[in-house]
Amino acid sequence: MNESLVHHYPPELMALLINAVPRLIKGKRDVLTFFTGCGVTASELLELSNQVQRDRDSITKFEIVRRVLTRLNERGDAALAQRREVLKRVTQWDNFSTCYDNDRMEAKGYVAEIAKLVNIKDSFTRMNQEREKAEQDLRRRREAAIAERHRVKVEREEIRANLNALFLESNASWRGTALEGVLNRLFKSHGILIRDAFRRVGDDGEGVIEQIDGVVELDGHVYLVEMKWRAQPLGVGEVSHHLVRVFNRSAARGLLISQSGFTEPAITTCRESLAKSVFLLGHLSEIVLLLERDGCLKDLIRAKVRAAIVDKKPLV
Repeated sequence: MNESLVHHYPPELMALLINAVPRLIKGKRDVLTFFTGCGVTASELLELSNQVQRDRDSITKFEIVRRVLTRLNERGDAALAQRREVLKRVTQWDNFSTCYDNDRMEAKGYVAEIAKLVNIKDSFTRMNQEREKAEQDLRRRREAAIAERHRVKVEREEIRANLNALFLESNASWRGTALEGVLNRLFKSHGILIRDAFRRVGDDGEGVIEQIDGVVELDGHVYLVEMKWRAQPLGVGEVSHHLVRVFNRSAARGLLISQSGFTEPAITTCRESLAKSVFLLGHLSEIVLLLERDGCLKDLIRAKVRAAIVDKKPLV
């Protein structure tokens, strides 16, 4: 039941109740008994009860109802339960044999009007509650989105700092391993990393037969990622090693990122391999620039894919 109606009967509801209750109940003492059943105490009804006992004709049923309901309204929260019970009993009234014959039709009409008013108010309340809930949900989503953008920004600033620090690292072996971790974190921050670096071991005791720096998925395609930090541009042998990994997986694509770039023969080899599979070459400087500009890694890869497929250019 609508709590705003119960908390304080508005004028239109008061008028309907004052007209309904006296028509639902034949006797004046029965009206007082009705209010007693709604939780109104005997002391609160004592004055009216004495007046009815002394001189029944000095007060009408309508005046009794008006006085009791007015007092209940004035008591505020203290009479909340009683007001709720009065409204509940009236709206659920279904035995109109308690009415005088000439009051029955009017009583039914007033009960219907009260029920209609309650239902309308309840509908508005539900709509307001749903609207408020929708606004709260939207506010929470916005706050969550802001928090997520801040988290991603902080994370990418840390990735950029870690990547820049690698240019000062003198230990080549440690630097190469660290590069894998930094770039995989970058892929993950863009929501496209599906697997970190892993090794594949032979079934017959051959030891490690294949090592892949990372696996990413974009637009339904899986890319095997290799990352190299060398003193010299990567040649045919080094790019071919990764090409073989890709060719051994018919549905896979390849992405090779190099800090030192690629030789022309290596680029030509990759261009010729595009007839078999999409194979992309990237320079680490592109990643550095991407982080400085807070760019989108997905868009960068998509641009490279278009150039490889349409223009037969593995390196753009």
